[in-house]
Amino acid sequence: MPNLYYDDQVVRQFIKATLLWGLIAFLAGLLAALQLANPLFNFELPWLTFGRLRPLHTNAAIFAFAGNAIFAGIYHSTQRLCKSRMFSDKLSQIHFWGWQAIIVSAAITLPLGFTQSKEYAELEWPIDIAIAAIWVVFAINFFMTLKIRKEKHMYVAIWFYIATIITVAVLHIANSIEVPVAFFKSYPIYAGIQDAMVQWWYGHNAVAFFLTTPFLGLMYYYVPKAVNRPVYSYKLSIIHFWALIFIYIWAGPHHLLNTALPDWAQTLGVVFSVMLWAPSWGGMINGLLTLRGAWHLLRTDPVIKFFVAAITFYGMATFEGPLLSIKSVNALGHYTDWIIAHVHAGALGWNGFLTFGMIYYLVPKLYNTELHSKSLATKHFWIAITGILLYYISMLAAGITQGMMWMDIDSSGRLTYPDFVETVTRIVPLYWVRSLGGLLFILGALLMFYNLYKTMVGSKECPNIKIPEPLETRTTEKETGHRKLENAALAFSILAFIAIAVGTVIEFLPILRVGAYVNSEKAVAPYSPLELAGRDIYIREGCYTCHSQMIRKLPSDVMRFGEPSTINESMYDRPYQWGSKRTGPDLARVGGKYPHLWHFKHMYNPQDVISMSIMPSYPWLFKNRTDFQSLRRKLSVMKMLGVPYSDDQVGNADTFAEKEAKQIAKELQEQGADSDRLEDREIVALIAYLQALGQKGIDQTPNANENEEDEK
Repeated sequence: MPNLYYDDQVVRQFIKATLLWGLIAFLAGLLAALQLANPLFNFELPWLTFGRLRPLHTNAAIFAFAGNAIFAGIYHSTQRLCKSRMFSDKLSQIHFWGWQAIIVSAAITLPLGFTQSKEYAELEWPIDIAIAAIWVVFAINFFMTLKIRKEKHMYVAIWFYIATIITVAVLHIANSIEVPVAFFKSYPIYAGIQDAMVQWWYGHNAVAFFLTTPFLGLMYYYVPKAVNRPVYSYKLSIIHFWALIFIYIWAGPHHLLNTALPDWAQTLGVVFSVMLWAPSWGGMINGLLTLRGAWHLLRTDPVIKFFVAAITFYGMATFEGPLLSIKSVNALGHYTDWIIAHVHAGALGWNGFLTFGMIYYLVPKLYNTELHSKSLATKHFWIAITGILLYYISMLAAGITQGMMWMDIDSSGRLTYPDFVETVTRIVPLYWVRSLGGLLFILGALLMFYNLYKTMVGSKECPNIKIPEPLETRTTEKETGHRKLENAALAFSILAFIAIAVGTVIEFLPILRVGAYVNSEKAVAPYSPLELAGRDIYIREGCYTCHSQMIRKLPSDVMRFGEPSTINESMYDRPYQWGSKRTGPDLARVGGKYPHLWHFKHMYNPQDVISMSIMPSYPWLFKNRTDFQSLRRKLSVMKMLGVPYSDDQVGNADTFAEKEAKQIAKELQEQGADSDRLEDREIVALIAYLQALGQKGIDQTPNANENEEDEK
């Protein structure tokens, strides 16, 4: 009778997928790190440039490596906590193979340039639909298992799984509402400030509810199991859970501090981000103190080493996150490599090490054997933690260096480092150190793969583990409060939904009232058909991964790039392009700053224009033809979404674009471009977009410092 046994086949499948995709994600990250250290590692291949590789790396690390690890742990622990087999073996298999198909589709489409350019949500609309469908399959299987469970009370790990499944569904659906233009092209219904707010509500909480809450659930199950001790504090776990899921959802605006976002929204993000210190550290303390009386295992058991390090990194990352949410600290750290250091302390240290510890714990049990070598596992730990520390320290140093150089103003009131490229080249040696750290992390992972492979092949059989009967606990006391709630999965789930919905609604409703923030009397002109085509090329090439289009209100930003960006400037931007990293300068005011020929040469070989540039070259833009025929569909969708295009502009979009392209091509020829028939090439469309930035009706009064520099 299969229902008498746990379904561990799906757990073994997810573990193997975790190992496979983890290696791919790590290797993609290493290549991306090398590309920043030396642009030659872009290989002049469109599908391997940094702009296309970075979203592939982040999606592989989050949804392929961490995602498969989450599912492995949830499927294994949920069955044991419920004393029931998963509701449906068929749904488990649909979930597994469907998720792998989604990962493969992402691995194909992102390098090909099919992207929405929204952090952690780059995948296009057909894949978004597939993600939603597979998530529903997972949710049905999980919640039906709770319904048929034989264990009366839901243990704390189950609480975190419930919050994860509900909130990820809400986040993904709300952030992925878009209107298709073609099979792998769409425009979001949100624009500008709305899109920025919704995206970082999603982006921050994707970290919260995909990389934090499910891993906390795994921590609450596997750490006590590994040391054979109960969790330190039941009451602390209750406070930790409810405070965390309620507060986390409000904190997204801290990614948009000092920008054009309304001050009330920024303040809201800061307040709730700082409040996160308490529940986050409460969880860390609960995890570490669960090890009380078992610290001797830290010397001998590599699983405990990984768990202790993971929880410690969780404490570090959740201290640093609120710290970076304080406006003055954010002014220094935002757009710099400090954020990259912070993210990887969480992803490699917290998520990576907890995953490694969990897998080292699970594989011997699932294959009814001993781990092939504890010595190799210990070596893996020390090599990997050395790699993480090299990575984190180098990027922390690089980020603080960047921020201080950007903000440094000399005694005469001028920028000390006006040349942006100098702030990049100064930290290139640290990029090499980062690459070394990544290489060490990969070498440690390879030791793990070998160790687990030998463990699996050395197993004689994969046992069917019989489901034990739940322990009967007789009590005459009437259960009340939270203990009673743990018996009611539906009521618990509804309360969890309400906890995350309150902050979402209060944040969203004011921002969705466009008229309250966008001044229609100062509306900018929408992009011309050719400019829109160039914008889509810009997004396809991943230029947004290195350039922002948001000049903050900081004095140094204004002196370097021009007047602060306004909400109106991005009112028709779908998707928004405020950016999250400045490896290159801000482009909000780049239009008209350089002649067409400068952009032409800069895209063909950046080092010919700026000798110290680390930007890759884009020779295929000079060969690829602009898709003029698709512009009618694109403008039609944009008009439907509220962009004020006339019927004539929509109906003759291709004609208007071709005419504008011929004019730019003619000017390029006059300026000395040594190429023929440029008018139908993608480079011309991209130049049209770049020259439009900051030139759409916004007052472009230069600041005094710029005037003085021009006179010199």
